[in-house]
Amino acid sequence: MMGQRGGTQDKLFCSFNLDDHVPRDHLLRGIDQVLDLGGLRKHLAPFYSHTGRPSIDPELMIRMLVVGYCFGIRSERRLCEEVHLNLAYRWFCRLDLEDAVPDHSTFSKNRHGRFRQSDVFRHVFESVLGRCMSEGLVGGEGFAIDASVVKADANRARGVPGAEASALQDNAASRAVREYLDALDATNPSGEDDDADPPETRKNVSLTDPAASWTAAPGGPAFYAYSTNYLIDLDAGIIVDVEATPAHRTMEVESTKTMIDRVEQRFGLKPDRLVGDTAYGTAPMLAWMVKDKGIAPHVPVWDRSERKDGTLSSSEFVWDEQANEYRCPQGHALLNERRPFTKPRDHVTKEAVVIYRASQNDCTGCPMKQHCCPNTPARKIRRSVYEDSRNVARELASTPKYQQSRRDRKKVEMLFAHLKRILKLDRLRLRGLSGAHDEFLLAATAQNLRRMAKRLFEGRQSAAAVPT
Repeated sequence: MMGQRGGTQDKLFCSFNLDDHVPRDHLLRGIDQVLDLGGLRKHLAPFYSHTGRPSIDPELMIRMLVVGYCFGIRSERRLCEEVHLNLAYRWFCRLDLEDAVPDHSTFSKNRHGRFRQSDVFRHVFESVLGRCMSEGLVGGEGFAIDASVVKADANRARGVPGAEASALQDNAASRAVREYLDALDATNPSGEDDDADPPETRKNVSLTDPAASWTAAPGGPAFYAYSTNYLIDLDAGIIVDVEATPAHRTMEVESTKTMIDRVEQRFGLKPDRLVGDTAYGTAPMLAWMVKDKGIAPHVPVWDRSERKDGTLSSSEFVWDEQANEYRCPQGHALLNERRPFTKPRDHVTKEAVVIYRASQNDCTGCPMKQHCCPNTPARKIRRSVYEDSRNVARELASTPKYQQSRRDRKKVEMLFAHLKRILKLDRLRLRGLSGAHDEFLLAATAQNLRRMAKRLFEGRQSAAAVPT
């Protein structure tokens, strides 16, 4: 029989418990168990005034941002609407039905103010990482490093060639432009171009976000972008550090040193092996791993010595360490100097290589000249001053553990796919390097929370469901 709802009279009293309406297997229940913001207020205390109107609870704003990044809600306006309507989000943010949700403009004011000044997102990320370590999800034996390009919030049409970058001064009212110009002045206060990257030397500069790099993926149009650099532990794929850089290969590689040193300093973690792609196999980088840090480089060596025109490659020449010379297949010596100098010279070029040359007399009558140096009078070989470290990486490449490391490296690539497809971070909303820093830290925090919650919370639920 068809029923009909009765009792149209409004209830005088109503009893409602948010906890009863959040499913027991909801992801936010697991995240709530592992997220500890106990030290947040102490960290932010120096940045709040002791007088004036009470401010919005910083823990509430952090919890709302965690919800947004965990579920791919990129817009702060939409995030406020979702928290207002979704019971699970209200429960996680410690809001009752009658409690008001903060206005979306509050996030902008705090992000560009006390949150950025205090680097609170770094504090939250490291507190979550500390919990991952205490739960045994970080082994510390092997790390992997990689970078992924994320589009900046900058229109391709709003750019000028580097030579016309003086137009940035006309757009200095923008927060991102002011930060970029201030950082440029701080890096190079004398006005010299020794270590700075002035806009005049760049191919294209955005007028809205000048810190972003002009880059392009193979087969696609160029765009302005930043790179998020992940350093992950290979045991459970936990992100142990993240760094934002412009989308420039050299800056991505150099960020590895920053992250390795920071993790060692703050958490006492230093891996036995570091896994990366060929971009991290440059000679100076390999020397830093092997000699400075004592880390086994499970990285392909960046090597352009192999020739593809059928002539002899440098690997077919025998190196003699004691004699400090190469020997060609015909037994002739290639030396870095053929006469004594009054002042000893190291013969190291600006590219950090030593050039070894054969005698022109040896090469002229050599039967293998057409297969060795057909276009030059004599053969020469460029040897890196870091060749010992390069050889260490080459020897490791033949080990079974290295092959396992190549398979393990997929974990960091999977995190980037999750970042862009699930968390929807394929384009930044905040501008400037500091904006990219904030977004990448929050996204990495959300990924660690999701992974930790699923591993621990679901595992405990399964154990509780097994009858004794």
